Amino acid sequence: MLISLFKDLDMVTSEAFWNGMAEKYARQPIKDVHAYNQTMDRTKSYLSETDRVLEVGCGTIMIGIAEGKARDQGVGNVRFVRGTVADHVGRDGPFDAVLAFNFLHLHEDLPAALRQLHGLLKPGGLFISKTVCIADKWVWRVMIPMMQAFGKAPYVTVLSVSKLEEHVSDAGFKIIETGDYPTRTSRFIVARKV
Repeated sequence: MLISLFKDLDMVTSEAFWNGMAEKYARQPIKDVHAYNQTMDRTKSYLSETDRVLEVGCGTIMIGIAEGKARDQGVGNVRFVRGTVADHVGRDGPFDAVLAFNFLHLHEDLPAALRQLHGLLKPGGLFISKTVCIADKWVWRVMIPMMQAFGKAPYVTVLSVSKLEEHVSDAGFKIIETGDYPTRTSRFIVARKV
């Protein structure tokens, strides 16, 4: 079973930002199909049909869109819930795997979020993520604050690949696979709870 969880963003402006772009985002074709397929193939290779999986990081309106897609495709083994990661500690878990795609760089307290995700996993459970790392992209380090000032961008943590991996390890995970799909801008990580 997959439970997809809305990460209740701390800033109202962030929630408004994501809700405002959700329908347009959902209609867009995947920009890099090859990279997307690599990410999904690697992820699926670690999961089985009997695994209990929690995916974090979609927004309120995206939950409605996802529910409609699941209904249209006849998918019945998924539940979509609005809440925070902390809401699920001890309630729905433990999980065999926690997925966090395009989520970690949007969290204001990444170390705390990773510790909470660690707590949701069974011993030996897997944490699988793909995270934007733009610390070495000076254009984004300049553009994001300007866009935020005009309400055109949400909160973004500027991460390097090494800092992201350090945070994951410090949260109690052993990294077992990494990849750059398509480039070092997006870091794919598979880590086991230790």
